[in-house]
Amino acid sequence: MGIHTNRRKHMKKIVDDWRLIYKCCSLYYEDDMKQQDISDYLGISRATVSRMLQKGKESGIVRVEVINPVQFSYGKLEKALERKYGLKEVVVVESSPLDTKTDSISRLYEKAALFLSQYFKDGDYIGVSMGFTLHNVARTNRAFSKENHYMFVPILGGVSQGTVSKVDVQANQIAKEFAKKFGGTYTQFLSPAVFSERKVMEYFLKEKSVNYIFEDFKKLDTIVMGVGIPQSGGSTLIQAGYLTKEEMDQYVEQGVAGDIALQFFDKEGNAEPFQQFNERVAGMTFPMIKKIRNRIAIAGGANRAEAVKGAIRGGYVNMLITNNECAEKLL
Repeated sequence: MGIHTNRRKHMKKIVDDWRLIYKCCSLYYEDDMKQQDISDYLGISRATVSRMLQKGKESGIVRVEVINPVQFSYGKLEKALERKYGLKEVVVVESSPLDTKTDSISRLYEKAALFLSQYFKDGDYIGVSMGFTLHNVARTNRAFSKENHYMFVPILGGVSQGTVSKVDVQANQIAKEFAKKFGGTYTQFLSPAVFSERKVMEYFLKEKSVNYIFEDFKKLDTIVMGVGIPQSGGSTLIQAGYLTKEEMDQYVEQGVAGDIALQFFDKEGNAEPFQQFNERVAGMTFPMIKKIRNRIAIAGGANRAEAVKGAIRGGYVNMLITNNECAEKLL
């Protein structure tokens, strides 16, 4: 019994010898020696070698770092986009050729949610637009602390009977979903998003029960927006009842490239050709949006590249979260 006790004490002493642990790890990781060869070389059992290598990892003598070469190359892509377009920050999310379109866009939403959770600062007033992109960012599985003191503000009216594919993607709902996802609270903009006439809208927005929202707009530090791609016949905006098919067809003919917060612009970022519609949208105008310090757009897919480019050229966006398909098209 005493012999076994002494052997265990001797074994414990060897395993706790830090100089020997370092030597063992150095031979294995730096000199590429096999465990059995180290055992023979140091005159200790192979089991002891294995335990020492494990202890080397646990103690921090050995650090294992796995570098994703694809993500590393995206770092260069991000910097190239920042330089080319004068953007404050670009985040490019990997989109594998093996991914389905759904997988690819889901990964974009997940990364966007993570980025935003790290970017928002306690006490921030954060504006949000409408649409499926922000709705899906708020619905990702990733959970965040609810202790944050954010205020989410819809940047356009969000009162309507319409839904898109039975989902409410209006700005008021997005503000509520973001508060639930990231913590904090939200306010509501109790107005239709689009009015039939500009004068009717102007009278409506003078009401005290509505115009408090403009004070909230002045407090915004950051805006998070999706970038829409209006298409003839099949646009979300038609489904939501914001404009007719005939109006959309007309704007497509006029060269519309995209929309942000329901306001249209062409591939150069020029909104003037669509002023007749844009001026009937209740919310932050493009000149107001351009004054906000952080203007974050989330958009992926090669088909959105022209719309994103127009949004950047117009000055409506200065930070971008996208995937490699869209990023490569932008370059």
